[in-house]
Amino acid sequence: MKKFVSIVGARPNFMKMAPVHKELLKHKKKVTHKIIHTGQHYDRKMSSVFFKELELPKPHIYLGVGSKSHAEQTALIMVKLEKILFKEKPDLVIVYGDVNSTIAAGLVCAKLYRKNGCPIPLAHVESGLRSRDRKMPEEINRILTDNIAEYLFITEKSGYENLISGGFDRRKIFFVGNTMIDSLGDYLLKAGKSGVLKNLCISKKSYALVTLHRPSNVDDKNNLNKILRILKNINKINKYTDIVFPVHPRTVKMIEKFGLKRKFEELKNLIITEPFGYINFLALIKNAKYVLTDSGGIQEETTYLKVPCITLRENTERPITITEGTNVLCGLKEEKIYNSIKKIETGKKIKSSIPKFWDGKAAQRIVHVLLNN
Repeated sequence: MKKFVSIVGARPNFMKMAPVHKELLKHKKKVTHKIIHTGQHYDRKMSSVFFKELELPKPHIYLGVGSKSHAEQTALIMVKLEKILFKEKPDLVIVYGDVNSTIAAGLVCAKLYRKNGCPIPLAHVESGLRSRDRKMPEEINRILTDNIAEYLFITEKSGYENLISGGFDRRKIFFVGNTMIDSLGDYLLKAGKSGVLKNLCISKKSYALVTLHRPSNVDDKNNLNKILRILKNINKINKYTDIVFPVHPRTVKMIEKFGLKRKFEELKNLIITEPFGYINFLALIKNAKYVLTDSGGIQEETTYLKVPCITLRENTERPITITEGTNVLCGLKEEKIYNSIKKIETGKKIKSSIPKFWDGKAAQRIVHVLLNN
């Protein structure tokens, strides 16, 4: 009997891990699976509600690290996790995405040797993605985790190309698809029954959905002011388009710090809300006229759902959402953003396709690889 451990810490990890956990439950005679939650995202709306909606068990172990600087958070996860993994002695640790919990777990595994003199094997789900922007903490986390992992599970062809050009052993690379899309497919029916649109007094395809949390956008007063102007000008393009803005805790903090709260509240047609759970947020994406975001995962979800996506970043680690999907990379270039919105408002459909292996079976492929290697 093998023992696998999944380590998660932030909201995107939960959707990526859920299908893997459920698939491993089908193989109880071969493997046990424990979930360790670092507590990197600790707010109920950013954490526990997702476990409930994704029908996941309460984490077997909760570290409760909370919000700290990157260095403090990563270090504290490592200190707490080392003791737990030393006690648990797993045969494999699985990490997801590119958050601090991901790299912290990877470093512990690389340095915690087993009786056979080898480190704990690490599997990295969502491997090989690269933005080429090393100012992003996530980019450093991705690169380092890939260099530690024994199993590199990729979601798109760029992941393979990045790893091969980086000198990685091709025998460690497995093109399996996207477990976040597995979760999306599993819960689309429930999202269709959500009452969130009714509660917000909006209708299908009548609103734009906005999400912001990246430091490059929200920690810079000039950029946040520019985003405020962009949202204001959406009303000039179409005065009937509502703007739904579930505000990330980090963004709330910076809006208040820069004294912009009143300006945001004065915007016409702007509906400011707290963060939503997974099902309600999925319903909001699915029914949006278009989405403005700086999130990586939302670029993928909108591509699968064929919803136009305007990404407020200068780069993306998910290029397939542009080449095959519905994503347009605009940064904060206002003219490009407005032109993209005007095209959407004409009602002309964007030509797009669903990328290879985004078929709801990524977790099956991952578990097959792990149980047969």
